[in-house]
Amino acid sequence: MMDMVESENRIYAIKTTAKQERTVADNIEKVIREQKDIHVVAVMVPEELKGYVLVESPDALARIEQLVELIPHARAVVHGSTALSEVEHFLVPKKAVSGITEGTIVEIIAGPFKGEKAVVKRVDSGKEEITVELYESMIPIPITVRGDSVRVVERSENAS
Repeated sequence: MMDMVESENRIYAIKTTAKQERTVADNIEKVIREQKDIHVVAVMVPEELKGYVLVESPDALARIEQLVELIPHARAVVHGSTALSEVEHFLVPKKAVSGITEGTIVEIIAGPFKGEKAVVKRVDSGKEEITVELYESMIPIPITVRGDSVRVVERSENAS
């Protein structure tokens, strides 16, 4: 076994082809399994950061650039490393109900009512659930669904 001296990990941003971030991340994993001399501690694909993959590694920039050359759809390494404090906010999960208010029109994307449009009647941030009433329903029946089971179609005008 290699006796690895504890060194400071750096975070590098790798520019990718549009919509190929997941593919690049998967390929990084394959390459580091084969290339034992390139060290990668973590790979992150933040949804909000389109066109980039973040890689945590103790290796120098030149080594990460060699890694990029081996991976299809990976374009270049943004010069300089990034501090963890700059990417920490990507590590904190967002609440599923954030941005959803009463009166918002949503489409249910999971469960037995998948594909139905509904109006939000109540938001429970603590449980990350919302209560909705289906548009097409003859009788308004409140249905409680998880916040990640809906997609916002139209925001309510009275939301401040």
